[in-house]
Amino acid sequence: MTASGMGTQGGATLEELAAWQRALRAQFPIITSHPDLAYLDSAATAQKPQAVLDAVQTYLTATNANAGRGTYTWANRTTDLVEQTRDRVRLFLHDPDPEQSAVHFTSGATEGLRTIARDWLPAFLADGDEIIVPAGDHQANVAPWLEAQQLLAGQGVHVHVRPMPYQQSSGDYDHTALADLAGPRTRFVALTHVHHVYGGNMNVHRIRQVVGPEAVLCLDAAQSIGHLPVSVAEQGELDVDFVVFSGHKAMALPGTGAVWARQARGPAFTPGGWSGTPNTVGIASLTAALDWLDTAGIDRIERWTVALAARLTDGLRHLDAYEILGCQTSLAAGSPVQQRHGIVTFRHRAIDSGDLGFILFSHGFMVRSDHHCQGSAGEKTGSVRVSLHVYNTVEEIDRLLSVLASLA
Repeated sequence: MTASGMGTQGGATLEELAAWQRALRAQFPIITSHPDLAYLDSAATAQKPQAVLDAVQTYLTATNANAGRGTYTWANRTTDLVEQTRDRVRLFLHDPDPEQSAVHFTSGATEGLRTIARDWLPAFLADGDEIIVPAGDHQANVAPWLEAQQLLAGQGVHVHVRPMPYQQSSGDYDHTALADLAGPRTRFVALTHVHHVYGGNMNVHRIRQVVGPEAVLCLDAAQSIGHLPVSVAEQGELDVDFVVFSGHKAMALPGTGAVWARQARGPAFTPGGWSGTPNTVGIASLTAALDWLDTAGIDRIERWTVALAARLTDGLRHLDAYEILGCQTSLAAGSPVQQRHGIVTFRHRAIDSGDLGFILFSHGFMVRSDHHCQGSAGEKTGSVRVSLHVYNTVEEIDRLLSVLASLA
């Protein structure tokens, strides 16, 4: 894992940003109305600030209408809202060429990835081409590509699926092994920005260097949008062709997501079929969420959640009863290598993870405890995942560590 410098500054970061964080936490009604509970499942869905709730209320009580279906004022406002939100997504991603790119709204990352697999990928691939699939990532970034392979096979087009290699020590992509795997017929590579179990930034900038300038890269950004800065600018690290994310993980409403397409390689991305009525209230919430995140400071949100995760791993590494998943060289708070982006997953060596989840909830902690929807190359044993956002506190982490220590 690459050096980030954040580990050595974790304690200072938490102290420096404490007042800023308290002000932001106060903007989440569901958090402040349940002071006895600690919500530690933001990788599944993030809570909503008051600004997003207000935007939803305003839309539903002042403008609610269908988009692109009428000429009256409410319909025109809704149509404008949809188009303006496309531009808002481009701006949030630092799109260097917004006139060239496309933004398509979906119900979430899963539908977005499946839309690319169903409506775009078959026209891009030819018989004998290869695609690389990260089978240790979320199933949403595995199953659609296998479905596309089956679809093409039914048409007499045979595409080879190669599994993305991983580094055993960190869970990161093994770009050295990938260099031996990729070849001139490697046409498409599915990637994840931040791993939903290990919490690591998967260093996708290395992948472009390995597969060359012609392969299409599709990025699942479900765990990065809303959690850390994401830039597709030409000088940025993300020279990818698609960015797919879920709005509900970025503080918008459930049933909301987007596909951003660069439109520089392969055919233009155009979802097939009749689109029907868009989720207009979800789109209204997405604009409000992106505005809130920019105002709050996405870079500071990243610093806060990374520092909290470092505090948790630093405490867990002293408890022999627990196995922490992912990179083992980044557990100390002062680690010089990249630390987890707000996601810490672990097991108790004697207590079943499902049971541990129930125990933690009895103490007021809401965590996820299962297999976390990993693909076939993922973990075979269940685990407990703690996932953090800006509304989580140092006190919650310290209290969690105290409870976990009592079970050791």
